[in-house]
Amino acid sequence: MAKIAKKAAKKSAGKSNKGITPQSKEQITSALTKLFVDEIKDIYWAEKHLTKALPKLEKAATSNALKKAFATHLKQTNGHVARLEKVFRLLGQKVQAKKCDAMAGLVEEASSIIEDTEKGTATRDVGLILAAQKVEHYEIATYGALAQIAKTLGNEAVKNLLGTTLEEEKATDELLTSIAEEQVNYEATLEEDE
Repeated sequence: MAKIAKKAAKKSAGKSNKGITPQSKEQITSALTKLFVDEIKDIYWAEKHLTKALPKLEKAATSNALKKAFATHLKQTNGHVARLEKVFRLLGQKVQAKKCDAMAGLVEEASSIIEDTEKGTATRDVGLILAAQKVEHYEIATYGALAQIAKTLGNEAVKNLLGTTLEEEKATDELLTSIAEEQVNYEATLEEDE
């Protein structure tokens, strides 16, 4: 009976994951690993780019709460960069950035908001929050997907590092929402268009 069970287990192991054979599973994992590393390079570039953009957002903000939120997030973002460098080491990969067109576009959009709004206004702050939340939502989507891929690849340490960053991005998004709701959105409704 034990021999039959072993034979059945061996036979079913070759047909795991909906008919994927062990050889094709390795190829898929290899392709998935390549995609995963490529996307880590992409978000690494994005985080490095943000370390340059956040001081500009802080300087452009009027609200002290928003200025503080940008300053705090800059510190967190530097931590995200360091965490991603650890991910590269855990993956046995060279630390390398690949331009993230999405983040480049989002940062450019934030710059346009600064140019298109009047300095010292709550309206500018509303625009800055809008731009910053677009960035946060991009990062939340990216870190959520990457953490899931790391889990699929069986790398719990990397999944946990990415998950930590994901939670920090979610918290920043919630903070920006509270600043908008409790302060700047209402103040902007009182401003005249000049």
